Amino acid sequence: MKIARFITDGKIAFGRVLDPHAPTHALLLDGHPLTGLTATQSTVKIDKLLAPIIPTDLLCIGLNYHAHARETASEVPGNPMLFIKASNALANPHEPILLPSNTDQVDYEAELVVIIARDCKNISRDHALDYVLGYTCGNDVSARDWQKDKNLNGGQFARGKSFDSFAPIGPWIVTPDEIPDPNALGIRCHINGQTMQSSSTRDMIFDIPTIIASLSTTMTLRAGAVIFTGTPEGVGTARKPPRYLQPGDVVDIDIERIGVLRNPVQRA
Repeated sequence: MKIARFITDGKIAFGRVLDPHAPTHALLLDGHPLTGLTATQSTVKIDKLLAPIIPTDLLCIGLNYHAHARETASEVPGNPMLFIKASNALANPHEPILLPSNTDQVDYEAELVVIIARDCKNISRDHALDYVLGYTCGNDVSARDWQKDKNLNGGQFARGKSFDSFAPIGPWIVTPDEIPDPNALGIRCHINGQTMQSSSTRDMIFDIPTIIASLSTTMTLRAGAVIFTGTPEGVGTARKPPRYLQPGDVVDIDIERIGVLRNPVQRA
C-alpha cells in the first residue's frame, strides 16, 4: 500500500494513493500510520502532497555504497557511519530546495529512506525488518563546503546537511508487503531529465537490517524515526568538473517500487 500524507479541502489527511502514476486522488484513511489506520469509503482529492511523516528523528548513514566510497576515495567504514540532520531541513515533495547565500556547493544525494514503526532497542539483525513501517525516497541535500571545511563546520557533518529544505522526503510511504527486499531496488537521481545517479541498493555496504540493528545498539530508535541509508555514486562533488545544484534545476529521486520525489531548486 502507498500511504500519502496530503492536504485536501484545507485539511491534512492520510490516504491510500489510488493511482501512483497520476496521484490526484486517495482513499481516505482514518488514524495515523504509527498508531493504526482504518480504511474509509471516501475518495478525496489530493490538493498538495506533504512529507509522508513528520519524523521524530532524521538519522543518516554516510558512505554506504561501495561505488560511492570509491568515487570519493574514502575508506570503507567498519560500522554504519551515523550523522543527524536537524528537523528544520524537512521538505515536502514539489517544494523548492533553497540555495543559501553562504554556499555555492549544494549537492544532491538520492537515498532510500526507512521509517521506523515502533520503538526498538538492541534488536537483532534477523528481526530488524519487523520494526519497519515502510519506505520512501529521500534527497540528502548537502552543502559540501559546510560539510567538509572544519573552519566552517567544526569537524562534523550535521551543519552542512541541515540547512532549511535539505531533507525532502516522499512522495508517500510504501508498506513492506510491497518491498519484500529493500536491498534489491533500483535507485536513480535525475536533474532536468539527465541521469546523474543510477545504481541499486544491492551495492550498499551495510544492508537495511544491519543498519537498523547497529543503530539500535547505541540508541532507542523511536517510532517515526526516518533513516537515510546512504547514496550511490554520481554525486555532484565527485564529478569533473563538480556539478552543484543551480536555480531552475528540477531534481527527481526515483526508486523502484516506490516512485519519484521531485523538487525544484531556487535561491533562498
